[in-house]
Amino acid sequence: MRILCVEDEPDLLSTLSQTLREDGYAVDTANDGQEGLYKSRVWAYDAIVLDWMLPKLSGIELLKTLRQTSSTPVLLLTAKDEVTDRVQGLDAGADDYLVKPFSLLELLARLRALIRRASGHGDNTICLGEVILDTAAKQVSVAGQCIALTAREYALVELLALKRNRLVSRSEIYDHLFDESDDSLSNLVDVHVSNIRKKLGKDFIETRRGQGYVVHG
Repeated sequence: MRILCVEDEPDLLSTLSQTLREDGYAVDTANDGQEGLYKSRVWAYDAIVLDWMLPKLSGIELLKTLRQTSSTPVLLLTAKDEVTDRVQGLDAGADDYLVKPFSLLELLARLRALIRRASGHGDNTICLGEVILDTAAKQVSVAGQCIALTAREYALVELLALKRNRLVSRSEIYDHLFDESDDSLSNLVDVHVSNIRKKLGKDFIETRRGQGYVVHG
């Protein structure tokens, strides 16, 4: 899953991006509203973490502009804690609201919930035959046995699982699993698919040549 963090406080932006990467997300960053709006239009994100008070373009202005063309889930961060502020943020198009200071564990949980809801899944468990994903623990089991996956392998399995029974193109995989610093011309997807098949079964991921990949369930 790929996240955009838009935050002008350098220390907080660094903490957020590091925390998200350690949790298995691909992360792009922006430190002002104009850069955040540009990146939100150029790349497909699974969710956006957006600060309210930003230079050049406020988070609310960015959000209102974004909502004209995109339904990407947005978690709004702000020091504003009045009810009227929360109402303003939600009415502007935010999907959720977190008041500073906040727990990083809560932020991760809220992001997971936003991504699940956007994909049409109501809980943390996705069952694909004998393969079961726990999206809260970021664990995969086969016939009850927990399988060790790398963070990137898990991210690919989760992406395909959230879009199960639908074709996911290679370009869509790159858009959602790799951030702007990754080399999109590499063969990383092929390597990860091969490794996942070794661990979860050779038929778990179906390849449609020239189109992409599908998992069924």
